[in-house]
Amino acid sequence: MTEAPTGVRRSRIAAWALWDCGFVGLNAIVVTFVFSVYLTESVGEGMPGGASPTSWLGRALTIAGLTVATLAPVIGVWVQAPQRRRRALTILTGLAVVLTAAMSLIRDDPRYLFAGLALLAATAACGDLAGVPYNAMLRQLATPATSGRISGLGSGAGFLGSVLLLLLVYVGFIMGDGPQRGLLGIPADDGLNIRLVMVVAAVWFALFALPLLFTAHHLTPLDAAPHVPVSMLGAYRRVWADLVAEWRRDRNLVYYLAASAIFRDGLTGVFTFGAVLGVSVYGISQADVLMFGVVACIVAGFGAVVGGLVDDRIGSKPVIVGSLTVMIAVGLTLLSASGPTAFWLCGLALCLFLGPTQASARTLLLRLTTDGREGVAFGLYTMTGRAVSFLAPWLFFLFVDVFNADRAGLGGILVVLVVGLGAMLVVRAPHQRHGVEN
Repeated sequence: MTEAPTGVRRSRIAAWALWDCGFVGLNAIVVTFVFSVYLTESVGEGMPGGASPTSWLGRALTIAGLTVATLAPVIGVWVQAPQRRRRALTILTGLAVVLTAAMSLIRDDPRYLFAGLALLAATAACGDLAGVPYNAMLRQLATPATSGRISGLGSGAGFLGSVLLLLLVYVGFIMGDGPQRGLLGIPADDGLNIRLVMVVAAVWFALFALPLLFTAHHLTPLDAAPHVPVSMLGAYRRVWADLVAEWRRDRNLVYYLAASAIFRDGLTGVFTFGAVLGVSVYGISQADVLMFGVVACIVAGFGAVVGGLVDDRIGSKPVIVGSLTVMIAVGLTLLSASGPTAFWLCGLALCLFLGPTQASARTLLLRLTTDGREGVAFGLYTMTGRAVSFLAPWLFFLFVDVFNADRAGLGGILVVLVVGLGAMLVVRAPHQRHGVEN
C-alpha cells in the first residue's frame, strides 16, 4: 500500500480506491459493454422508421453530457467545503445504484427503448457528477509527494474492477448461445439474463462504495478553508473568474485545458461507442464483446504503464501527440475495414494508445502548473473536460444520421480526436531531458 499522509489511515485510502473499483466496473457494464449493446442490438431491433437505435444512444449520451456540463461547475464549487463531499457523493452514488437496478425492468421490446436510454443517460450523468466530490477527496488523502501514487491506485482499482465484473458477468450470465446462458443457466428470453446483470452491477457498485461512504466524514479536511455559500450563478462566476485568472497568468495553460478537454472527450467516445459498433458493424457477438472488454482494459492498463515510462524519458506532449496520431490512423483503418478480426486488431491498438494519452494528459497539466496552483488547475481540468462531454456523442449520432450508417459514427469521434490533436500542437510544453524537467 502506498504511503499515507499524516493523520490518514491506509484503510481510508483503500476505501477511496474501492469506490473507483465499483464505479468503473458499473460504467463498463452500463455504458460500454452490456446495457448499451443490449439496447441497440436487442431492445431497439425492428424499431420502425426514424433514426437507428445506435443514433438514439448517441443522442441520449449527448443529453447526459450537456447535463454534466451544466451542473458540474455548481457541484465543484459546492463541494469546496470538505464536509459536503460525502453528502454529495452519497446522493449521486445512491442515484446511480437505483437507476442501474431499475434497468432490470427494461424488456427486450422496442417499446422499452426510450425508457432504457433515459436510465442509461441518467446513470452516466450521475457517475460523471459523482467524480467531482470523489476526486476532490484526493486532497484530503494525499500530500503532493503521494498524490500521484494514490491517484494511480484508484485508477488501477478501476481497471481491475472492470475486468473482474466483466468476467463475472460473462461466465455467470452471458456465455453461450442457447436459450439459457452462462454457468447459472439464466434464460435469455425477454432479455432476462441481461436484466439480472444490471442488478448484479448495482449491487457491485453499492458494496464497493459503502466503505468510502461510511468513512469519508472521518477524513481530515487538509484543504479546509472558509466557505461562503454561493448560488448557481455565483458558481459559474467563480469558475469563470478562475479561468480569467489563469488566462492572465499563463495563457498556454488555458490553451492546454481547452485542447485536453477536446481530445479527452474523443478518448471517452472511443471506449463508449466501441462495443456498440463492434456488434452492429463488425459482427462481434454480444457475448464475445465482453471478452473484448476484458482484454481492452488489460491492454489499456499496460499501455498506461509503458507510456508513463516513455513520458519520463521524452516528455508528456510527445506521448500525447504521438498516441493521438496513431489512434487517428488506426481509426481511419477501422473505418474502412470489416469483420471481427479487423475490429479486434484495430480496437486493441486503439486501447493500447488510449491508456498513455490519458495518463500523460494529467502529467502534463502538473508540469504546466506552478507550485501552489495545482488545486485550481486540476479543478479547471475537471470542469473543462466535463464542459465538452457532449461533443463526441453529438458528432457520433450526427454522422450516423447524415450518412445513414452506424459505421459513420466512428468518423464523428475521429473528428473530435483530430481537432484535439490540432489544438494540442500549439501548446508549449516544458523541455525535458533524461527524465528531468528543465
